[in-house]
Amino acid sequence: MVRVSSRLPTSPAPAATGTGPLARVGLQSLAAVVAGYVAMGVTAALGLWAAGAADLPGGFTAILAAVVVMASGGQVELSGDAGALAGTRAELTAMPLTVTLVGALVTGYCFLRPLRHHAVAGTRALLLRAATTVVLWLLALAGVSAVARHDFPLTFGGGEEEGSLTDIFGELLDAVNPTVGFHTVLGPTLFYGLLWILGVLVAALLVSRRTPLPPRLVRFHAPVRPAAHAMLLLLLAYVAVGLVVGLVVAATRGHAAETFAVLLLGLPNVSWLALGVGIGGSWEGRVDGPFGLPMPQVLDAVLRWGDGTDLSTIDLGSLAAEDARAWWLLPVAAVLVLAAAFVAAVRSPARIRLWQHSLHLGIAFALTMLVVAPLTLVEARLGLSVLGIGELDSLGGEVILRPNVWRTVGLALLWGLFFGFLGGLLATRVRRRGEVEDGESPPPRPVK
Repeated sequence: MVRVSSRLPTSPAPAATGTGPLARVGLQSLAAVVAGYVAMGVTAALGLWAAGAADLPGGFTAILAAVVVMASGGQVELSGDAGALAGTRAELTAMPLTVTLVGALVTGYCFLRPLRHHAVAGTRALLLRAATTVVLWLLALAGVSAVARHDFPLTFGGGEEEGSLTDIFGELLDAVNPTVGFHTVLGPTLFYGLLWILGVLVAALLVSRRTPLPPRLVRFHAPVRPAAHAMLLLLLAYVAVGLVVGLVVAATRGHAAETFAVLLLGLPNVSWLALGVGIGGSWEGRVDGPFGLPMPQVLDAVLRWGDGTDLSTIDLGSLAAEDARAWWLLPVAAVLVLAAAFVAAVRSPARIRLWQHSLHLGIAFALTMLVVAPLTLVEARLGLSVLGIGELDSLGGEVILRPNVWRTVGLALLWGLFFGFLGGLLATRVRRRGEVEDGESPPPRPVK
């Protein structure tokens, strides 16, 4: 016998009208924002400490704030001043995706956790909670952006070869106190920060299996959430594999501090690039000058193939030409994508057909790479010219790493279609939600 309670626990009505529930929603949103920024700050601080940023002459707090801003999608510009004697050129476009991932996971979890106690998620209540979180996030981002500003003095020592540009102009430049610094551009930072936090909240609702949806969106639960959750597991699996590899490298090859800096600041940058390359995608770029990518060395080596003007292609072939172990990226991708497809199929209702599994995973994987691949973009340039006659090679450099987005997305679609079908086929041997064996009555479903 099923007993139906006359009191259904719902949250929309009180949240929309009562000051008490409104205050509670505000405090919960504030807690999510604070937790997200604290998590990003701690991760960034540890990464910067491992990278040696604590030894810089002041400005660690400003650097930490700048990393958090970039991790939130903000725009940080480099600048330099050497008076009328010299010109500077400095650009930086990159996201420290370890910091981004930690902040997104913590913020999304804290945003969803209060909703799990309700049987129904009202549209108005959900929008109110989301709007409150977004406003508080942008206010905090504006505050952090105000701190992300600092200038460092440039000092010049003698070069290895007598008569170098550094030897000739070093004392002259020291006389005008040249500096290089950074600052946050507030307008673009708030705009991209808005897109970032909206993306985090939407993604959190898509990948969550237990958070209730508004009545109008319930029909999207079966076709969307299992595949979206599987894609999150796939991305996290690649990060976990990259973490294991990084720890092994730190323990066996030395340079532990530099390796931990990469792990704490840019592990997903490398791991998700490995996913894209493993499915046949490609990147292009170059490294010119003393700067480069600290890990993995094979990637830095391929980027240095060119003559400083042409872009090198990063794909399975080019990486394997430098290190044959790169071919392992292909079977690793096949195993992990198949595992994600199997998980998505097992967690889908039994009524979903094989072609639907294939379509759901293909679209989900393509959209995932459409979001992830552009996040791995790296563009960094630094140059100093003296009296307009050239740049100091010892201080200039360039690092470019750009994804071929549409090639990677197209291959992700094909991989998703194939492995989605295969994963659904394997899942037919597993009893799934909604199946009833012959002669067995379905259990009653109590109404909460």
